[in-house]
Amino acid sequence: MASTSITKLLKVMRQLRDPKDGCEWDKLQTHESLIPFLKEESQEVIEAIRKNDPENLKEELGDLLLQIIFHSQIAEENKFFKFDDVVKSVSEKLIRRHPYVFDQKQEHTVKQQAAMWKKIKEKEKNGKC
Repeated sequence: MASTSITKLLKVMRQLRDPKDGCEWDKLQTHESLIPFLKEESQEVIEAIRKNDPENLKEELGDLLLQIIFHSQIAEENKFFKFDDVVKSVSEKLIRRHPYVFDQKQEHTVKQQAAMWKKIKEKEKNGKC
């Protein structure tokens, strides 16, 4: 069900950005011009969490997802990357940073996990992962 919903959302965004038939405002947007909206939507997610408002959180997470889809569409148009690349990258990162869950399957404490996460992240920064 989620993949169908994401596919529909990606299609809607492509249509909004279509050079011929798209929305004039959406077609003008760039990564830079969308920064204020990304900040605003992130803040609204935080506010919904703090208010413990699940219905509003659902809406605001959707708005934040829209920002990710929007930026991904712009990147695809510029032949930088696609939304699927974003999804693949974050999935690989989560698996890589949680070897005790996906690879080595070992019990761990929160403290051990935090130390391992930091170590793995440092390796990634140094290009060793």
